[in-house]
Amino acid sequence: MVKVAEHIKKLVPYNPGKPIEELEREKGIKAIKLASNENPLGPSPKAVEAIRRAAEKVHRYPEGGCYYLRKKLSAFLGVGEENLVFGNGSNEIIEILMRTFLAPGDEVVYAWPAFVVYKLISQAMGLSAREIPLKDMRHDLEAMADAVTDRTKMVFVANPNNPTGTAVYTDEVERFLERIPDDVIVVFDEAYYEFADQKRFPQLKDRAVEGYKNLVLMRTFSKAYGLAGLRMGYCITSPEIADYMNRVRQPFNVNLLAQEAAIAALEDQEHVKKTVELANEGKAYFYSEFEKMGLEYVPSETNFVLVKVGDGRRVFEGLLDRGVIVRSMEGYSLPEYIRVNVGLVEENERFIKELKALLS
Repeated sequence: MVKVAEHIKKLVPYNPGKPIEELEREKGIKAIKLASNENPLGPSPKAVEAIRRAAEKVHRYPEGGCYYLRKKLSAFLGVGEENLVFGNGSNEIIEILMRTFLAPGDEVVYAWPAFVVYKLISQAMGLSAREIPLKDMRHDLEAMADAVTDRTKMVFVANPNNPTGTAVYTDEVERFLERIPDDVIVVFDEAYYEFADQKRFPQLKDRAVEGYKNLVLMRTFSKAYGLAGLRMGYCITSPEIADYMNRVRQPFNVNLLAQEAAIAALEDQEHVKKTVELANEGKAYFYSEFEKMGLEYVPSETNFVLVKVGDGRRVFEGLLDRGVIVRSMEGYSLPEYIRVNVGLVEENERFIKELKALLS
C-alpha cells in the first residue's frame, strides 16, 4: 500500500458541482448555471476570433514567457514587464507563490470564509494555517495583523472576498500594511477587481511595484473578461518576487489560446464595461426581490450575492431539481446561505421565480 502523509489524507477534494449538460439530461429540463461567478455575456467577440485564428497553431508550444501578452498588459496597467507573472488561472499563481516562498511548517494567515484554495494548498503543503473569522462578513484586518507571528511568512486578503462579496477599503488597508513586517508577503487577491467601486477600493498597483517589496496583487481574466474556461491569471509585484516566482513556474504553463484571447480581450474594454453594468443591474434586481421576500443578503462588490435562505442545502437541492444551479455554502461554514451570481436578465428572473416557489 502506498504511503501518504497525514496532511494529504485529510484533504477534502474540491467539489466543482455537476455539469449543466448532465443536469439537463437527468432532469429533462433546460437548466441555467448561476453557481461559479462566470460572465453571462461570454467572452469578447474579439477574443473568440483570436481563439479561432490561434487554433491553427496549437501544434506549437505556447510562448513560455507570455511575451506578447506581457507587453500588452504592461502597457495597459502602466507597470514594468518585469512586474508581471502569468499563471494557469489565479489558482496557479497562488500555488507558485506558496511553493516559491513557503516550506512545510511555515505559517500562513487568511480569513475564513474566503477563497477555499488558500486552505487547500496550505493543507497540501503541510503548512500551519491561521484562519481568522470574518467580522460582519468582512475581513477583520486588525485581527489578521494581530495573528501574524515570527513564523508567519504569507498573508492572503481576498478583496473583494469570495464567497461574501465584501471588500476592505483604503484607510483600513493602509493601517493593515503598516503593521505587517517587511519579511511577510502580503497577497491581495483581486479577482473581482473590475466589479468593485473604484472610488472606494484601494489602488495598490503602484505600491506593489515600488513602495512595498512584499506586496503581491493577483488578478484574472476569468471573471470580467469572460475567459474562465481558458484559465488565465496573473500577478503584479516587485521584480524580485516576480523573478523568484518565474524560477519555480513551469515552462509553457499558460496555453496558446489563453494568451491570444487575453491579448484580444484587453482591446475590448467596452465589453468589460457592459459586463460590469450588467452585474450592477442584476445585483440591484436581486436586492429588491430579496427585500420583498424578507431575505437577508450581503451587499456585494462582485458579480454575485450571498443570500440567507435558512436551510441552504435544502434550497440548493430544490433549485437544482428546478434546473437552477447555485452554490451551496455549507462548505464555507455558512450553511444558512446560498451564493448566486448575476446572469442574463431572463436567468435572474427565473432564479427569483423558482426561489419564491421553493420558499413558499
